Amino acid sequence: MTTPDLFADLSWLPAAPTEFTAACKTLAGSSGASGRLARQLANHRLDENQLNKLANAMNKVTASGGSLSPLTPFRLGIVSNATSHFLVPVLMASAARHGIWLQCVEADYGQAMQMALDPESLINTARCDAVLVALDARGLPLAASLGDAETARHTVDAALGQLNAIRRGLSQNGALCILQTLPRPVESLFGSFDSALPGTSRRLIDDLNRALAENVLGSQDLLLDVAHLAETVGLARWHDPKLWNLAKLPFASDFLPLYAEHVCRLIAALRGKSKKCLILDLDNTLWGGVIGDDGLDGILLGQGDATGEAHLEVQRTALALRQRGVVLAVSSKNTDEIARQPFAQHPEMLLREEHIAVFQANWQDKASNIRAIADELKLGLDSMVYLDDNPVERELVRTLAPEVAVPELPSDPALYARTLLAAGYFEAIGFSDEDKRRAELYRDNARRVALEKQSGDVDGYLASLDMRLTLQPFDDTGRARIAQLINKSNQFNLTTRRYTEADVARLQRDPDAFTLQIRLADTFGDNGMISVLICRRIDDAWDIDTWLMSCRVLGRKVEQAVLAELVEQARARGVRRLVGSYLPTEKNKLVENHYEKLGFELLERSETGGARWQLEVDGPSTAAELPMRIERLGFGDAVAA
Repeated sequence: MTTPDLFADLSWLPAAPTEFTAACKTLAGSSGASGRLARQLANHRLDENQLNKLANAMNKVTASGGSLSPLTPFRLGIVSNATSHFLVPVLMASAARHGIWLQCVEADYGQAMQMALDPESLINTARCDAVLVALDARGLPLAASLGDAETARHTVDAALGQLNAIRRGLSQNGALCILQTLPRPVESLFGSFDSALPGTSRRLIDDLNRALAENVLGSQDLLLDVAHLAETVGLARWHDPKLWNLAKLPFASDFLPLYAEHVCRLIAALRGKSKKCLILDLDNTLWGGVIGDDGLDGILLGQGDATGEAHLEVQRTALALRQRGVVLAVSSKNTDEIARQPFAQHPEMLLREEHIAVFQANWQDKASNIRAIADELKLGLDSMVYLDDNPVERELVRTLAPEVAVPELPSDPALYARTLLAAGYFEAIGFSDEDKRRAELYRDNARRVALEKQSGDVDGYLASLDMRLTLQPFDDTGRARIAQLINKSNQFNLTTRRYTEADVARLQRDPDAFTLQIRLADTFGDNGMISVLICRRIDDAWDIDTWLMSCRVLGRKVEQAVLAELVEQARARGVRRLVGSYLPTEKNKLVENHYEKLGFELLERSETGGARWQLEVDGPSTAAELPMRIERLGFGDAVAA
């Protein structure tokens, strides 16, 4: 039996079950919502043939009128200078792994520019959520100009201009673009000197990749770093001249699952499905040995010992993830006091208790502890990644808490950190100041939860938080974070409508739109932007198009404060009614009765469980005493209440 290749085989995933083919047949014959089974099957180490089988089964479900609910629908256009139809089923099956029901719309071979610029093209009329611009060096004007720096600059500018023209054409028809960096060629004319000499193919591609990355940064478009992917697995393995000549395949077919996985990670991140929390086992994961048996001096951790250095790298990786916004927690079968000793006393420990938002060390099963961690952080189980060296514990969590991502780990701890990062659970499409502070925000919130448990008087507890709520319309400064919240919030989200930064900018300028961005600070720290609201005026009413809030501030009467502001602003603008809708999804049952709790009157219910509610702004007041100070900005003069 051969050892799986980490990248080519996606070996962080568990092996496919022996009954995989039979399970695909079961899926194909199902008549109800089949998305859960599709995702369960996709969440294994599948080769191209297995991914094709799964995609065929999913297509049979939809062809017979069935549903792939609760997977999130996403329509992806594909324009390429290569053959793309081999890729479509692999993308579709891989997307299910990330909770996405992917529908692909292919442009004709080699028609990227024509399809982008023609408003009546198949791609532009398909109302795609995003378009994958899958061009490599063979699809762009990148003729070598050896030693001619000026011509080389013009060549790179022309290629970048072509890509930007494609972007503009697609964006004018409402789709964002996923643009690829270009893999370097294997062959060189000058050897190592290729990288230094202007105008060589290698230099042109390097210069274009750098310019493309800078061009995409700050836009709504996304970058798929195929160049890095190819270099990770090896350029000579990635490029297959035979397959290009025979079938115009842009890379070796062995890497179709890997390429599709990386495309689907971006789509999942765009839809707010990236993981948010890394839960760490302790013994033989963060250090070598068992702290309860070996004692503080007996565990392996630190420089000078191969095993100790491997576990130190796991800690270094966890700490780096925390610095970019991933929340850290601990779940260990251990005595609490003993489990905490290395964090406080071991001189080689990089992780300290202050880095851990929730610390669960007891003798309960890991799945129960993970659920407790999720509850304390107010995060869904599908936001969690669990890292554990023990295959029995990994399988238990997969069985009892299947929403949690659990990477398979190799026997050698030197590969733990690489495997965790290769799995791509924390894929990002941006990095804001709030992202930098997210781990601190969740740690502080866990402290608030602990304080609340100690207090028998909820009102007294809320008053002790010294909360300050800031309310203001959408603006340029908050736009990126607003779009991020709109695309990531799933639980406290009444309608789950998604808008890009460009959409948010249009809402800022729309005289018939009323918008709010809401921030909250308290005695523990600044929570940042925690809520977004969009209203659209229809005659004498405001239709509440979007109302979402971070779940970490639940139970703090923020909703009541936002409604009070909404009523006041509506009255000032001659609006007589607020109309709110609840559109049910798999995740937002939390807010099913949101409007009822706020005193709205039911207008209608749909067969799918949705509802519309109404509140007369001049009706009897439902305002409650609010345990916070409120500051209004951007509505003319700032008013503090």
